[in-house]
Amino acid sequence: TVHLVESGGGSVQAGGSLLLSCTARISGINTIYCMSWFRQAPGKEREGVAGFYWLGDGTTYYSESVNGRATISRDNAKTTLFLQMNNLKPDDTAMYYCAAAEKPHIWNTGWRQIEYFDNWGQGTQVNVSS
Repeated sequence: TVHLVESGGGSVQAGGSLLLSCTARISGINTIYCMSWFRQAPGKEREGVAGFYWLGDGTTYYSESVNGRATISRDNAKTTLFLQMNNLKPDDTAMYYCAAAEKPHIWNTGWRQIEYFDNWGQGTQVNVSS
């Protein structure tokens, strides 16, 4: 199994920054192919924010809405996924989730496909005020 726990959310003013973390605990022989950050605002569908090709070369992917303002990364021990978000906007207000995929896919598009991800954290709330 893969157990994911997010942290780092909070309330900030527009223009501020937050660092979100997702700790992955893997038991058994699970293999993670890709990990991504998703978010869901009230009344809206869950959307992909950023993805990281975990098993491969660490290629990163970003949605148009955060490109240039967000950086996805992981620690050297390969146990924690990060999302650094800068110049936050009120539209970034949402519950942020990390997710892990245990099956191979084409990740340059698949990183944001909800159905590809088998494991989800409980989420961390981000609130951005104007």
